[in-house]
Amino acid sequence: MKREIKFSLVFRDMWQSAGKYVPTVDQLTRVAPAIIEMGCFARVETNGGGFEQVNLLFGENPNKAVREWTKPFHEAGIQTHMLDRALNGLRMSPVPDDVRQLFYQVKKAQGTDIARTFCGLNDVRNIAPSIKYAKAAGMISQCSLCITHSPIHTVDYYTKMAMELIELGADEICIKDMAGIGRPHSLGQIVANIKAKHPEIPVQYHSHAGPGFNVASILEVCNAGCDYIDVGMEPLSWGTGHADLLTVQAMLKDAGYKVPEINMEAYMKVRSLIQEFMDDFLGLYISPKNRLMNSLLIGPGLPGGMMGSLMSDLEKNLETINKSNIKNNKPLMSQDQLLIKLFDEVAYVWPRVGYPPLVTPFSQYVKNLALMNVMQMEKGKARWSMIADDIWDMILGKAGRLPGPLAPEIIEKAKAEGRKFFEGNPQDNYPDALDKYRKLMNEKQWETGEDDEELFEYAMHPAQYEAYRSGKAKVEFKADVAKRKAEKQAAAQPADTPSPAAPASVTMAMPTTPQVMTVDVNGQAYKVTVAFGDTANTAPAETQAATAATSAPATAPAGAGKEVLSPLEGKFFLVKGASDTPVKVGDVVKEGDVLCYVEAMKTYNAVRAEFGGTVTACQLPRRRYGGDTGRRKRHDQRARSDEEHLGYAAP
Repeated sequence: MKREIKFSLVFRDMWQSAGKYVPTVDQLTRVAPAIIEMGCFARVETNGGGFEQVNLLFGENPNKAVREWTKPFHEAGIQTHMLDRALNGLRMSPVPDDVRQLFYQVKKAQGTDIARTFCGLNDVRNIAPSIKYAKAAGMISQCSLCITHSPIHTVDYYTKMAMELIELGADEICIKDMAGIGRPHSLGQIVANIKAKHPEIPVQYHSHAGPGFNVASILEVCNAGCDYIDVGMEPLSWGTGHADLLTVQAMLKDAGYKVPEINMEAYMKVRSLIQEFMDDFLGLYISPKNRLMNSLLIGPGLPGGMMGSLMSDLEKNLETINKSNIKNNKPLMSQDQLLIKLFDEVAYVWPRVGYPPLVTPFSQYVKNLALMNVMQMEKGKARWSMIADDIWDMILGKAGRLPGPLAPEIIEKAKAEGRKFFEGNPQDNYPDALDKYRKLMNEKQWETGEDDEELFEYAMHPAQYEAYRSGKAKVEFKADVAKRKAEKQAAAQPADTPSPAAPASVTMAMPTTPQVMTVDVNGQAYKVTVAFGDTANTAPAETQAATAATSAPATAPAGAGKEVLSPLEGKFFLVKGASDTPVKVGDVVKEGDVLCYVEAMKTYNAVRAEFGGTVTACQLPRRRYGGDTGRRKRHDQRARSDEEHLGYAAP
């Protein structure tokens, strides 16, 4: 009998690799006892990654969710672990240092044992504070090597990184094969090199199944000395998810390893509950295609965890491309054609922006940049003509040191736009902020919570936390679930079944012309003009800046001039943050100035002025209806390409 191999159930990642959400706290506490009864898990991934944001989107308190979800595992002696994005904490953008420090104190108090930390650029400088803060809080610091396949990311590269992390105090090493594209032999060599110098350091392997390498990789890393294997289970294993528990157990048992037995009665309970949660509402956010293996992922190396959102992005933006194609008498493009173009563009973009490991958020950045290039070029515009600010921060070094050199064309574009490269410690760009958020909570008469957990939540996710506290998040979530269920039901009806008549409030009883109203926004009165149409899903918090901007007196004829069209679908914002000043009617802008933002694909994409002039209007389009089914098209205050626009006149 060979040595023992232990299993970790990556329950959080299972769900988020399949779709958008994870189960609610009530569902999580229902499934926890059955997971424990299975008797085969030494560890369970309970939180981290997007878990907190998902709870806030539900309108639920994530602190309550983490405490109640981790408690039964502690009582059973099962370790819990979370995913931590180092400089980015639990979000897609950098986090102030004092917020990072509080992060580990809160999560330890809530019952999380292990902090699995990764930097999307494999920059050890970003991971070092996490090691210190996790250990100070009493957590196990597990540091990740983000695996990708390129001329730069060699066995020696990863071995050197592991040694640096261990020297800094890392208790464990995770081989984070987020795309499942690590080659089995090379992964085995990396683990063997770590164990040769540090046999005392536990190694855990995490991988996704998409390209089909990961079962072979699991066997290789175990043969090389790996201690823990992350697994998923039906009905969420394989595809964009993880290798199935039953397969991995059988394979390792056959290879002579000591592996835990599985209580199959409890296994079936968990399996049944997962399906129940999917049938309840979570399946509404899961594409059936996400269960399929896809060898096309070998080329671009995109991670399994983002493939669900990728296909959604393609669907939305394919419509935008085809609108342009219709206008220009070009043939329509299929989703498969767009997918191939995207993968080809990723292969072009990735080396030219320095080979960032394709993991959150940089996988999104590379994919988004490639997709924007495809969309712009399909419309006859230049490659690199639209680069989001967050992507520029990556390129300029503000998020960490890129593994490879930038292409000359990228450097020249940065210089042409007057952008400066940053060589210092990325954390220095993001000063402490807890005092600011504590002051805001005092002003709002909000409690900072047990162990300052509410303060932490507000500082980590300000916008989402405010939407949760206001009740807006819960209302919008329930409305979205109801809408998706209705669409699913309608789609299941026979073609000759007449659709139910729309409620009277949809087709009648609404003004047909814009109305002037006075609204209160955080105690400030604004006189706004509101255009009516599909009002059911209006998102006021997202459009406050836009509506407030219309109250400014115009210094140019309203509505005159040339439209600036949104280049893609997404949520429309005039500003990215509360401290920013929105463009108003009457403002004079220069070519290249930021007019507004379209939030899509988890990034804010700046829409810039194509020429100088005076802003004459900021308009959300009238809601449009139609289609063969007669059902309303979803808008939800989304910027629609070729519809939503700013108008301004040349001087």
